[in-house]
Amino acid sequence: MKARLRPMSLTLRVVLFVAIAVIFSLSLIGVLINSSINHHFSVQDSGELQVINHSIEDVLSQQNDTKKTLITSLANAVVGHHGVYYQVNTQDGHFIYSNSTQDFSDLSKVLPSSIGFNSENIAQHRVGESMYRVLVTDYKNQHSGYKITVAIDMTFHMQFLTQFSQSLWLIMIGTGLLVLLAAWFAVYQSLNPLRGLSKNMHDIQTNKMDVRLDEDNIPIELVNMVQSFNSMLDRLQNEFLRLSNFSSDIAHELRTPLTNIITQTQVGLSRSRELEEYQELLFSNLEELERLTKMVSDMLWLAKTQNGLIKPEQQVLNNNTEIDALFEYFDALAEEADIGFIQQGQQLDFYCDKLHFRQLLSNLLSNALRYTPQGSSITVKTEQTDDGQICISVINPGEKIVQEHLPFLFDRFYRPDKSRQRHSDGAGLGLAIVKALVTANGGKIEVTSNDVNTCFNVYLNQVKS
Repeated sequence: MKARLRPMSLTLRVVLFVAIAVIFSLSLIGVLINSSINHHFSVQDSGELQVINHSIEDVLSQQNDTKKTLITSLANAVVGHHGVYYQVNTQDGHFIYSNSTQDFSDLSKVLPSSIGFNSENIAQHRVGESMYRVLVTDYKNQHSGYKITVAIDMTFHMQFLTQFSQSLWLIMIGTGLLVLLAAWFAVYQSLNPLRGLSKNMHDIQTNKMDVRLDEDNIPIELVNMVQSFNSMLDRLQNEFLRLSNFSSDIAHELRTPLTNIITQTQVGLSRSRELEEYQELLFSNLEELERLTKMVSDMLWLAKTQNGLIKPEQQVLNNNTEIDALFEYFDALAEEADIGFIQQGQQLDFYCDKLHFRQLLSNLLSNALRYTPQGSSITVKTEQTDDGQICISVINPGEKIVQEHLPFLFDRFYRPDKSRQRHSDGAGLGLAIVKALVTANGGKIEVTSNDVNTCFNVYLNQVKS
């Protein structure tokens, strides 16, 4: 199996992108500078060629009685121009004069010519070991026609451009390396807050869950990340607290029946007893074992539900039908406790697994019966919400639940306070099962409590008419 490559570091990524940008920018600058200098030399040479060509045409336009006089005039036509060469031939190619040892006669025949100066006819051509910028023009006076070839030696220009290009690229390479070094140092320094956050995160342990990252002393780009991390720590701390409470509560819940079984068995074995006494002992132990079995079964069911292993079979239910059936089921218990049932609200259809709905509403009614004073009534109210859901509320009078306990009522084995201790027939999983059932059917549950009553609101999806 091939090892997975580690992702590229942030520093290397940034430096790589900076390197690409620097190389592209410096290369573009170098090309533009070289192009600009080449253009400058081209314009300068073009002007030089125009001046020389104009001077020679002035000489040819004058009255020269003899060839010797013409040659003398041509020799004196150009003064003070270094590296500039010219040659005059007749139209049929006969040589008249040249101020250079090079023979440009072949060029005058090959290169295009024009009457008078034309910059578009300037061409670069190698003659011997030198490169020249050459212009060929035609000139006619009253007596004859001429071909004028003017050339400028480009050796100095080319040497200058070569040296300049070498120096320019060396400077750019040095500048690029300096920029990359500065970029690396800037990125490294910019990541100091991340290294600081990493150190602070490393210090957070299970026994230091109250530590939070400081949002005020970090760059603005990291604020969202720190806020998300702190929010995650809040959730983890709450879950750790719930897990700690759950561990304590489950130990308490399991210890009581186990202690009863052990104590009763030890008493039964302390001396010989009649058969009826042993039977009573076994019946008592059986009740405790059944309670433990139910508790373990409920915990397994909750674990399966919260991990999506139990899928509800949703169907269309009617609130009045289901509530009436449960009122009938709890009627004997309510009558014994001198508690009444009241149903209020609209008759609505909704989606839910039938067994799940009866179990969750049964748990809520059972819970309400435990804490409703004698002579009072439990109200089940059905309403339609604005977002297309129905709200089924189970309302019972009784002592107020302190606000700080409300978020934890649906935790397993959670005990708000001694005044609301569960009776011996409850294992502390009823409300946790209710929340799991509601969530599995795509709904939600809320609880409110005041000095008058406690209300559990179950929200489920309504059937659209």
